[in-house]
Amino acid sequence: MGNIISAKNIVKRYSKHVALNDVSFNVPEGVIYGLLGPNGAGKTSMIRIINQITAPDGGEVLFNDEKLVPNHTKFIGYLPEERGLYKKMKVGEQALYLARLKGMEKNEAIARLKEWFIKFDIIAWWDKKVEDLSKGMQQKVQFIVTVLHEPKLLILDEPFSGFDPINVELIKSELLRLRKQGATIILSTHNMASVEELCNNITLINQSKAVLEGNVNELRHNFKQHAWEVKFEGEKEAVKNALSGKFELLDIAPEINFMVARIKIPQGLPSNDLIKTLLPVCTVIGVSEILPSMNEIFISAVKGTSPKQQA
Repeated sequence: MGNIISAKNIVKRYSKHVALNDVSFNVPEGVIYGLLGPNGAGKTSMIRIINQITAPDGGEVLFNDEKLVPNHTKFIGYLPEERGLYKKMKVGEQALYLARLKGMEKNEAIARLKEWFIKFDIIAWWDKKVEDLSKGMQQKVQFIVTVLHEPKLLILDEPFSGFDPINVELIKSELLRLRKQGATIILSTHNMASVEELCNNITLINQSKAVLEGNVNELRHNFKQHAWEVKFEGEKEAVKNALSGKFELLDIAPEINFMVARIKIPQGLPSNDLIKTLLPVCTVIGVSEILPSMNEIFISAVKGTSPKQQA
């Protein structure tokens, strides 16, 4: 498969402010792609360029290897962070209106909308006014309208904002289902747990530049600190003494039926040496490598430091 979006050397200026400075990345087809960064980094500027709301001052965006043109918008579904529905319109009437703007036939749009409304448990609100809906229900309606025309590319800016945990899981399951059906999803979010759970690849934009790009699993391995978590039964002091001088003990704490130690192994030393060191002084129950979370990688990349092992 090719790339559905290729951003090449994108520059965007607002007066004297440079929002994007030579940003390049590729979004492969059929993935959930995280577009990450702190507030003001340039993510929303990039999203608006892909949606052709604004144009870049330099560089270009390709859609399926073609220069991005207005006709491509029919293949894109966009859920902006700034939500907005007409408060006085009836819910079903407004959803149908927005579906028709996407080019859908009326009967097909009504049928699909009612399927989604039933799935999201809001069918009873079809004839209610938007202003009568809770914030979460309004966001469900906007999500439905965004995906209804089955676009090839979905761009979702903070889609989990304002949802309770049950509805967050509902949206996540729908995103995974849509990807399985062939959609590509660009996800902009501050929720790093969701990035870890959903995203195949990410680009991190910081201070208008792309500072990190790659596969999520590969990035977690690239940023690892050669640390391991060991669950054991035995005396804490005996383990401390055995590790002293050869390994760095990051943390040791009791669990319900055993102890857990987090230990850093010197570069080039195999993990088997750690196990051999511990076996004479305790009963080892389990050993696993500690990989940094996406939250740790995000913070370290923004601050220009190495991820710290969590205590």
